[in-house]
Amino acid sequence: MFDSASSKHNPMTCFLIDDDIDDQEIFAMAIREFSESIQCFFADDGVKAVAKFHQDDSFLPNYIFIDINMPRMDGIECFQQIRNIQRLNPVPVCMLSTSADPAIVARSKELGASDFIVKPASISVLSELLRNFFDSNQLIK
Repeated sequence: MFDSASSKHNPMTCFLIDDDIDDQEIFAMAIREFSESIQCFFADDGVKAVAKFHQDDSFLPNYIFIDINMPRMDGIECFQQIRNIQRLNPVPVCMLSTSADPAIVARSKELGASDFIVKPASISVLSELLRNFFDSNQLIK
């Protein structure tokens, strides 16, 4: 089970790649519902996210969340480019979307995504989904 108290000395970090500013805020609020100690970083699209990883070798989030539907570079392409950056290979990646298109879910899993979350309408439901994701993907501390 995710223990926010144990991570206060070495805070967990999440990197959300999502072009929707409202979804970024909802994501941060959902995480704050169960942990004040998780730091969230954001990129507005896949191009900016990949550039951030190339420009800052020290940036290594504990978890990466990628929205499927984004302009300039969709989530699948962004995920593929992130997986080409060796230091990021152990980082669990969760794909996010407003729909559960079986082909996209299957493609995400095939590429190595740790999970696929369909964005719910409720912050509390998203919070529970994220808590479950963290509980089952505690790979990097």
